[in-house]
Amino acid sequence: MTRVSSGSEPLAEECRTLEEPPAEEPRNPELVIITGMSGAGRSQAIHTFEDLGYFCIDNLPPTFIGQIIDLTRLPGSRIRRIAVVCDVRAKEFFEQLSGELYRLEESGIPFHMLFLEADDEVLVRRFKETRRRHPLCEEGDSIVDGIRWERQALASIRLRADLIIDTSKLKPAELSSAIRERFFTGGLAKVLAVTVVSFGFKYGLPTDADIVMDVRFLPNPYYDKDLREHTGLDEPVKRFVLERKETVKFLEKWFALLETLAPSYLAEGKTHLILALGCTGGMHRSIVLAEETARFLSGQGFRVAVSHRDITRDREDR
Repeated sequence: MTRVSSGSEPLAEECRTLEEPPAEEPRNPELVIITGMSGAGRSQAIHTFEDLGYFCIDNLPPTFIGQIIDLTRLPGSRIRRIAVVCDVRAKEFFEQLSGELYRLEESGIPFHMLFLEADDEVLVRRFKETRRRHPLCEEGDSIVDGIRWERQALASIRLRADLIIDTSKLKPAELSSAIRERFFTGGLAKVLAVTVVSFGFKYGLPTDADIVMDVRFLPNPYYDKDLREHTGLDEPVKRFVLERKETVKFLEKWFALLETLAPSYLAEGKTHLILALGCTGGMHRSIVLAEETARFLSGQGFRVAVSHRDITRDREDR
């Protein structure tokens, strides 16, 4: 059932998902383990996975990986993707990472390991720029000493990584792009959430919309006395709007535009896109076309929610 709003509630409270996911049997989540050299971009990597909808934990002692997996199997858990950072900051716990990886394999739990590295000169410069201490440096040790010891400690783990990225020449945005391309090729639509909002121009524009489409060029059902008290969710109004030649032509062009724009937004790092379609009062035309837009995007594999901000406002005002 569609949730309606007076317009004063936060957007997240107004949305409904286009399709409720069916109940699923407990299963293993997608697991990504991020490790590598200090200063090579682990923080940027975990932020990227967080933006992509992963449940993320930074600086996790390896011994807790199995417990995290168990938590996702509990009844009612909706965690399906996990990314964790395990690195030498965990000190003696990090030595247990190899053993945990073997246990995951023996239990049949699939995982990916992302290893980040960079040239020594680059790492030294980054530590100096941030004025942070290398985690392996003791009193009197140099940054170079810490880097050398870390490379030695990570040598065996690096051999087990299925993806190694050298960040020496990468900017943070370029690292994020590299992660999205290598982990999500062929399934990018699943990580972009789209909210489709209908609204009435007479009540103001949605302030958080990324794209606003004005559909007031279409004939208005409001002027048909038999349709006035109906909304765009009712069949008579749907037929009135969708059977127009103007609507058919508009939807063809609109859908073609969305096919181009949505992947491009995702390629630039955007993970939540808000589309707003507006008519005069937000009760008829914009609702019909918002529903059609959501249906189209859902069919393309995107995660879609729908919000009809002003569906009752005209009726209440009268």
